[in-house]
Amino acid sequence: MAMATLLKLTLYLAVLVFAVLASAARRPVPANLQKLYNHAKAGDFTYCGDHEGIIYITGSSDRAALADMDVDCDGIKRSKGACANDPSGQDQTAFKHEVPRYGIEDLDSNKHAYVVLGTQGSEPSYMPSASNVESLSVVAVVCNGTLFYGVWGDTNGGTDVGEASVSLAHTCFPDEHLSGDNGHKRRDVLYVAFVGEQAKPGAKGAN
Repeated sequence: MAMATLLKLTLYLAVLVFAVLASAARRPVPANLQKLYNHAKAGDFTYCGDHEGIIYITGSSDRAALADMDVDCDGIKRSKGACANDPSGQDQTAFKHEVPRYGIEDLDSNKHAYVVLGTQGSEPSYMPSASNVESLSVVAVVCNGTLFYGVWGDTNGGTDVGEASVSLAHTCFPDEHLSGDNGHKRRDVLYVAFVGEQAKPGAKGAN
């Protein structure tokens, strides 16, 4: 099966999952997505679009790595639970103005599986929306040998990449006791965002 076809199937499955689930969903890593994981480990620590229909984060070539997983605690209840020790949390996520159409005030890092993509306010600056990635669209995350799904739920004010909500971080690495001040340091996580409006679930699930 071609890489593009496999990734489209992965996307369709992800959107269907979000039609019925509010949190991350665990799936085995498909063989071709595993190939992308292995390919990305040899790249630079940046956003790449060299595969049709996706944007992904690839790691430092000199360290043969992917991205790490810092913990983002932005949004409602930003100082609750494992986010209580977060020194840099914000009261809202970047897409708070869009989230109410899903029936909630804003994303909650302790509850919702979201990924932080894009770098603002620093150079180099990049936003996935420039590559036709929709806000709140599905993002596939390969971590700890497993495939999970989240949404693009926030942006980064700096140039660091590799960040997710604390709930997704706990799902990926349940034994590491991750928190707002303690992220996953190893660069072994693959984040894949999908291009196009079909990657964005509707207000009541998949459109």
